[in-house]
Amino acid sequence: MSGREHVKIFDTTLRDGEQSPGCSMVWAEKLRMAQKLDQLGVDVIEAGFPIASDGDFHAVQALARDVRRPVIAALARCCRDDIERAWQALAEAARPRIHVFLATSDIHLQYKLQISRRECMERARDAVNLAKSYCQDVEFSAEDATRTDRDFLCEVLEVVVEAGATTVNIPDTVGYSVPSEISELIRTVRQRVRGIDQVIISTHCHNDLGLAVANSLAAINAGSRQVECTINGIGERAGNASLEELVMAMRVRPDRYPYYTAVISEHLFPASQV
Repeated sequence: MSGREHVKIFDTTLRDGEQSPGCSMVWAEKLRMAQKLDQLGVDVIEAGFPIASDGDFHAVQALARDVRRPVIAALARCCRDDIERAWQALAEAARPRIHVFLATSDIHLQYKLQISRRECMERARDAVNLAKSYCQDVEFSAEDATRTDRDFLCEVLEVVVEAGATTVNIPDTVGYSVPSEISELIRTVRQRVRGIDQVIISTHCHNDLGLAVANSLAAINAGSRQVECTINGIGERAGNASLEELVMAMRVRPDRYPYYTAVISEHLFPASQV
C-alpha cells in the first residue's frame, strides 16, 4: 500500500465484547471465534483476562497454543498475580502480548483504587517492568484516559515507555469523549511524552454517546496506529467501536483516511455471523 500507513486492528471481541449481555462464550466458542478472526486478518486478538476465572485462563491458553499468526494478548491488572497468571496462559503463544491496565483519572484513583497519583505511577512502572521480564511485547492502558488530567497522563505514559512498554493505549473507558477532544489528546501525547515515537499509540473507544467509531477515526488521523474494536461493536454498556465500520471507513474513504489494514473485507460478514 504505497504511501499509506498501516493501522493495526486489535480485536477484543473475546474479552471486552464478551461482556455484552448474552455474548458470554465457553472456551470452545472462543477458539472458533479466534480462528475466524485469524482468517479475517486482524493483527491482535485479545483472548481474555486469565486471572478472572479458570475458564478464561484455559481459553487464553488454548488460543495461544492453536492460533499462531496474530499476536495473542492477555489482560492483566497492574499487580504481580495478574501478570504472572497472564504469562502462564500465554507461554505457548508464537506472538504473545501482556496487556496491563491501570486507572489514571482522579475519580478512579480516589473512589475505586483509593491510591495517590504517585502510587499510580509506581504501580504502572513496576507492572510494565514485571511484564517485560516475561514478554517483549507489553501494552499499557491508562484506564479512563479521556477524563485524566493531561499533565499527569503524560507523566504516566512517559514512565511506562521508559519501563519498556511497546504500545500505549488511550481508552475512552466510559464513552465520554468527542472526536475533537480525542484528536487533541492524541496530539498532546505525541508532542509531550518523551520516547513516544518509539512505541505504538492505540485507542479504545466506547459507544455510550454513539461516537466510538468517529472517535477512533479521529484518533487515527491524529496519530494512533492501533485501534481496539470488536465484531459488530459488541461490548459492555453501549458497546465498543465496530471493527467492520472502522475497516470499511478506511477502505472506502482513503481520501480522508489514508491508511490501510490487513483485514480481508470479504471475511467481515462471515465473522459477524459466528
